[in-house]
Amino acid sequence: MMKRVFDVLVAAVGLLLLTPVLLLVALLIMLDSPGPVLFTQERMGRRFQPFHIYKFRTMVPEAPRLGGTITAGADPRITRIGRLLRLTKIDELPQLLNVLRGDMSVVGPRPEVRQYVELFRSDYEEILQVSPGITDLASVQYRHEAELLGQAENPEDRYVREILPEKIKLAKEYLHRSSFFFDIVVLLKTFFAIVKG
Repeated sequence: MMKRVFDVLVAAVGLLLLTPVLLLVALLIMLDSPGPVLFTQERMGRRFQPFHIYKFRTMVPEAPRLGGTITAGADPRITRIGRLLRLTKIDELPQLLNVLRGDMSVVGPRPEVRQYVELFRSDYEEILQVSPGITDLASVQYRHEAELLGQAENPEDRYVREILPEKIKLAKEYLHRSSFFFDIVVLLKTFFAIVKG
């Protein structure tokens, strides 16, 4: 109950205070390339309930047709403003709407697409006992995931075999250490990772 109150408070205040930034980003996206301002994608939520995650669009509109779900290195599908949004993690801000809707928490295991959840279903039966979050331990550790995948001969294979298992391990660590205090610690780690980046 306390976590939900915290989530709603943070999301509502965040959206209110960040309205000028959100509007500016939306304008820059519209000026930079044609297409919608927001990108939506199905992710798996608590108890395997699918939902649509919101992000600022950082790729060309036809990106899904031009490539898979993995973004690696200097992906040509990423727009000019998109690179900046990804670097600063501003593209994740619309997920505050997901938090208000109850799809997500501010802190919790990052939501995955259905195909990867099904590959590791037994692990996700434990992980998806809680709502997925905007940030978690894996978000901090894999801050530059796209660059790591860009070094791989087969980015998707490396993601499934190496990175995703580590993310799952970190998600389970979060579950075992979960508390209001630990959520604050994760938020601070996220903030300093972004600033350092």
